[in-house]
Amino acid sequence: MFKLLKIEGRARRGQFSCAHGGVVQTPVFMNVGTQAAIKGGVSAFDLREVNCQIELSNTYHLHLRPGDGLIRQMGGLHKFMGWDGPILTDSGGFQVFSLAPLRRIKEEGVYFSSHVDGRKIFMGPEESMQIQSNLGSDIAMAFDECVENPATYEYAKASCERTLRWLERCKREHERLNALPGTINSGQLLFGINQGATFEDLRIWHMEQIAKLDCDGYAIGGLAVGEPTQVMYSIIDAVEPHMPREKPRYLMGVGTPSNIIEAVARGVDFFDCVMPSRNGRHGKLFTWEGTVNILNAKYATDGRPISESCGCPVCKRFSRSYLRHLFKAEETLALRLAVLHNLYFYNELTAKIREALDEGHFQEFRVEYSEKLANRV
Repeated sequence: MFKLLKIEGRARRGQFSCAHGGVVQTPVFMNVGTQAAIKGGVSAFDLREVNCQIELSNTYHLHLRPGDGLIRQMGGLHKFMGWDGPILTDSGGFQVFSLAPLRRIKEEGVYFSSHVDGRKIFMGPEESMQIQSNLGSDIAMAFDECVENPATYEYAKASCERTLRWLERCKREHERLNALPGTINSGQLLFGINQGATFEDLRIWHMEQIAKLDCDGYAIGGLAVGEPTQVMYSIIDAVEPHMPREKPRYLMGVGTPSNIIEAVARGVDFFDCVMPSRNGRHGKLFTWEGTVNILNAKYATDGRPISESCGCPVCKRFSRSYLRHLFKAEETLALRLAVLHNLYFYNELTAKIREALDEGHFQEFRVEYSEKLANRV
């Protein structure tokens, strides 16, 4: 499933394989299609053009609309959305954080009031596994609680202890579902999630415990939810030595190009974030020269592409002037083109990281680009 090819410092170069899509090259950025679509009018077919390797969808949202039972009836998420590559589904655990006013946490699971129509929904470890099995994703994430930062030590301790118990239940149910006849993807993998807020001792204890359960991969969750960037890096530094070396490592919901470079340097293999699509829809574009705010007046008569060093389908065909006009005219095409560009950039970023690791100069790449990519053009 995961083959570690090379290590430079703590940065890792690997290959990952699963039921769909052949071999994934890592480090990898997963393109977020929460509701089986990339926000901004980007389809699964577009993902190939921007070199996406893994698509990510959301268990909670697809359970609400159109329903995981319907998606199963339609042949699973791959057939439903027209994507033949790997898919990771998150578990609904992030919604325990993001929909805090609409939920109650109990030992058995979480009671939600739907943000769509107010109806009552229950999701526990077993239900999350059942939904993800119906979706037929390649990687199912364990059901957990993403704790808001800052949190008290007492609450974070109780939460990560409960998340450990939930992981044990997830693993049992996941194994049961994979063994059933008629399961859409009997080769579905399960990743466990490390929690513990910003307390290093809790993070280390929890990682040591979940590593004993021998999941197919491990994620660091509950970061990039309000804590300072350096705190996030400190938590990764604390947890990484306790993560199984031979299993893929996933930093959930992170982040900026600089965050990705710095996390790779700390031993992380998988990333996802809504930032390229969300920022793109507001006119913030990522380039190798720094970030561009395409709404600025100076681009009104700029005939150059977004970036002259970019090979994306947008930069090959359209000017800054035209893209700015689309935003100002509130044309939907503006969102689509901006998101396509940003996704291409993020996928190219991890491709260049892999190239630097292959050639043995990742540290030089980090020094050149980690700070530069955060600057405004």
